[in-house]
This record gives sequence, structure tokens and C-alpha cells, in this order.
Amino acid sequence: MSITISERAAKRIHEIRQEKNISENIPIRVSVVSGGCSGLTYDLDFDSQKEITKADKEFEDHGVKVVVDMRSFLYLAGTNLDFTDGLTGQGFHFQNPNAVRSCTCGESFSL
Repeated sequence: MSITISERAAKRIHEIRQEKNISENIPIRVSVVSGGCSGLTYDLDFDSQKEITKADKEFEDHGVKVVVDMRSFLYLAGTNLDFTDGLTGQGFHFQNPNAVRSCTCGESFSL
């Protein structure tokens, strides 16, 4: 299992890189942290400060490198990162098959 990225999300990530002058060599780090109304929340950022370790899982989809620590990967295996910009809101959304419950805003989940 891996973490995948939709074409829309990859396109938006590339746009953000250009807007903020962030190198294509810097991966996206996805992690799960405690918080939110359902107990766990997603964290998504460019990984310019951390070093990739042997405990990290690395993926690439649509030209975007993704790094996930092993603890977070246990929660995220099989997840697809998507981007929407419709009337209900703009932003990245995690389609996580492991989430049993999520809050209405989609920012947090539980297993």
C-alpha cells in the first residue's frame, strides 16, 4: 500500500512550489498528529527542515515526492490526497480508507 496523489492535488502542489519558490527536490511530508474534534488530524507541509530517515516511507505520484514517518503511515496506508476548489471550500482533502469516523469539516478523523 502507498499514499497516492490526485492529478489536481499534484497540480496545486506544483503551483504552490512556483509561487513560494520551493525546489522540486523538497518532498511533501504527510503526518498524523493528535488533535481535532475526532481525535487525529492530518499535517501536510514541505519537508525542508527534516532529514529523511530509514524509518520514513517514501512515495512518488504525479511527480510529487511524499515522505511519511512509519507511525503515521500505519494510519495513512491507502490514502489518496486530493485537492478541491469548489463551492464547499478550497483545499487539500485526504480520502483515507482507514478512517472510521471523521468530523464534518474533514480536518480530523478517528480509527
